[in-house]
Amino acid sequence: MYFPIPLLATIIAIIACIYASYTDMNRGIIPNRLTFPLIGLGLVLNGFYAFLIGDIWYLILALIITGAIFGLGYLFWKMGAWAGGDVKLFTALAALLPFYPAIITYQFLNYTFPLEAAYPFPLTLIINSILSMLPFLLIYVLFVAMRTKPHLLGELLSPIKEWQKNLVTTLLITAAVTISVLIVQLINYPNLILYLILIYLLSFLISKLPNYVEAIIIAIAVIYSLYAYFQVTLIGIITLFVTLIVIGIVRKLLTSVSREALQDDYPLNELKEGMILAHKLYQINDKLEWDEKSFFTKIKETFASKDLTLISRPPGKLVISSLAAGLTKDDIKLLKKLLKEGKIKDQIRIKRGVPFAPSILIGLFISLFIGDLAFIIQQLLFNILY
Repeated sequence: MYFPIPLLATIIAIIACIYASYTDMNRGIIPNRLTFPLIGLGLVLNGFYAFLIGDIWYLILALIITGAIFGLGYLFWKMGAWAGGDVKLFTALAALLPFYPAIITYQFLNYTFPLEAAYPFPLTLIINSILSMLPFLLIYVLFVAMRTKPHLLGELLSPIKEWQKNLVTTLLITAAVTISVLIVQLINYPNLILYLILIYLLSFLISKLPNYVEAIIIAIAVIYSLYAYFQVTLIGIITLFVTLIVIGIVRKLLTSVSREALQDDYPLNELKEGMILAHKLYQINDKLEWDEKSFFTKIKETFASKDLTLISRPPGKLVISSLAAGLTKDDIKLLKKLLKEGKIKDQIRIKRGVPFAPSILIGLFISLFIGDLAFIIQQLLFNILY
């Protein structure tokens, strides 16, 4: 009797994401006239549904989940990862679909799809959208690199050239897995967390041994594994080897290659409103400095100094941010003033905008018809290890 309301909310969410993808790709914005009414409509629909089923907690939880998603989105916005339109679209989708809409179920490989995670549906949508961004970003970066910066293709594919290093790492991890399996069988305590801890510790310890000792241990462990579990070990080695290369390519994509492909230098007189700075500008010890450190570098410095603030900013006063909302007129005026004073150079690094709404649309379809990708990956790992 009440099924049509979640179904209606799902249809509205899909149509909204299609329109948001169109506007984001064509004009680089997700309009407020789309997201604000959707938030209100979602809350009204779920309020009406709560009244029909006689459960006020349904509406209360929907409000809490919507507020939590907005808070999470606001945090990403403050970090410069999302634009304001992305935050409002995710909030609208949370208001429309705070819980998993049971619009379709089917069996595949003895599993009932879609596979739901324990956390609320909007978090599944966010995770799937972010994971969907990777193939979209790869295609976009390849397109930009081939058109404007072809030298980046060599750097992107460098992990393939480093196949010998990846092969050694593959054999090292295979040896660690083999020894971990033997230890777990000996103590008779099968546990996924224990497996992962042992594999990590053994990989680390073996890699620190002298080269000839490391080679002997790896050779013995791998030969034993091939003798005892030939087919599984061979498939595992091939899979792990290919996975390491793919991870290397993805890492290049998300770091050096994407920085070069998706960033360009502009003279100050060519700056326009909405352009996104590649780096934040800080005043540190009476000097102006661009925060050009990568996220991974900041994490290392945070662990070394135990200062959590270093993840989001260096020690200093923020002058101009690199939020996804882009530069304002006042920001451009300030930059021109600083140039006249000789405090900055006449070359400002700007990020190319990558539309996120198409990934949200893909993430929505995956969430509705397949399930939570993170949960599915977890289940696959569990089945492989057990």
